[in-house]
Amino acid sequence: MNYHNQYYAAFGDNTKSENLAKKLWLSKLSDFGPEVILAAAEKIIAESEYLPTLHKMLNACRSAGMPSNLPNPRRAYEEACNKPSPKAEQKWSHPAVYLAARDCGWHMLANEIESKALPAFTQIYNGYCDRVVAGEEFIVEPPQALPESPQVLASKKHNRQQLDQLKQLLN
Repeated sequence: MNYHNQYYAAFGDNTKSENLAKKLWLSKLSDFGPEVILAAAEKIIAESEYLPTLHKMLNACRSAGMPSNLPNPRRAYEEACNKPSPKAEQKWSHPAVYLAARDCGWHMLANEIESKALPAFTQIYNGYCDRVVAGEEFIVEPPQALPESPQVLASKKHNRQQLDQLKQLLN
């Protein structure tokens, strides 16, 4: 009702296009609970004078359902870029930040320019955020330690053979 004139300008009496729009919105918003969708709708109504797009509604649902310790994509990107190694042993604001950075690639985050790395990271991070909002929980698993292997020293005879082979290669 808040966007009465805009709604009828967009759909009028065309029930077919209205039903298609409803199916599209339903399919895209189905991962969010009713409380999250309602909170997002109330936020959009309070802040926007125009009928929202599906993209705007998805973003509002993401922010309405976010836990307080889940940073926005920009802050998550900065956190991922600035954490020292070993990454899995660091304290993260939320495991989704670590997982998105890991999936994006530590090398990419460290070596690519921001205009290329940030969009790639944001896409992956938003996927994790959607899963967090849907109720999935994540943890950062520390990497498994390498198995202990007893050191066996090579014999002098073996060392001499290896040295002779190297000399033959270089001559």
